[in-house]
Amino acid sequence: MPQTQQLNDFVTQVRRDILRQVHQVNSGHPGGSLGCAEFFTALYQEVMEYSTKFTMDGNNEDIFVLSNGHISPVFYSVLARSGFFPVEELNTFRKLNSRLQGHPTTHENLPGVRIASGSLGQGLSVALGIAQTKKLNKDTKLVYSLHGDGELQEGQNWEAIMYAAANNVDNIIATVDYNQQQIDGSTDDVLSLGNLKAKFEAFGWHVLEVEKGNDITQVIEGLKQAKAATGKGKPVCILLKTVMGNGVDFMMHTHEWHGKAPSDEQLENALTQNPETLGDY
Repeated sequence: MPQTQQLNDFVTQVRRDILRQVHQVNSGHPGGSLGCAEFFTALYQEVMEYSTKFTMDGNNEDIFVLSNGHISPVFYSVLARSGFFPVEELNTFRKLNSRLQGHPTTHENLPGVRIASGSLGQGLSVALGIAQTKKLNKDTKLVYSLHGDGELQEGQNWEAIMYAAANNVDNIIATVDYNQQQIDGSTDDVLSLGNLKAKFEAFGWHVLEVEKGNDITQVIEGLKQAKAATGKGKPVCILLKTVMGNGVDFMMHTHEWHGKAPSDEQLENALTQNPETLGDY
């Protein structure tokens, strides 16, 4: 089977995992999770260099920081299906005493999670600290981070963006999930982000754009180009243009599924659109 088909099958299964996790507890965030299924698959199945023998320090391996922690369903699915913890544990999502909380936490000691996230705007600052620590330790591996576009309305991001360039933190790749939707509507309606590419470049970053952020081939190519751009004195940003709710027709192109669970009937419809590929939990 061609590698691209294997990866697309993986993406399909991740979408099923997302939908089932959110449905079974009638809470969670399916929209952004579905939109980022290709990104997480590309990152963990093709691009990042890591060990599933998880340690918090992450020495001599790439590290990922999820800033927009509400999209935990996609994070948990890909971690489980990449071998960090049993796939069956996805069944505990958001339940009492589960390691799979609505927003990732560290006190639960869940392999693959190094920071508690969900308080938007903070992830880049943490990622930069990790990246600078790697430089001080002469660790040549990279730090990857993911951020919502609506999250960039938080001011702390821009302090961090300015800091990264001023300090030549060139071992970080920060990806923005550029779906132009947030909980209250479109980003243009809530607080326009303007020309993000021009803004990042004005702050001294090297910026790449992936026009089809739900095309696994384009996502992998974008991440590889970003990786090739590291180590050259500038932090690297990817503007990943995705569709919120991708893969489920009634969830796509709208903010309404940012944080809403599907009904039984809607779940059946959504799963029919995404046939099982790897085995449900």
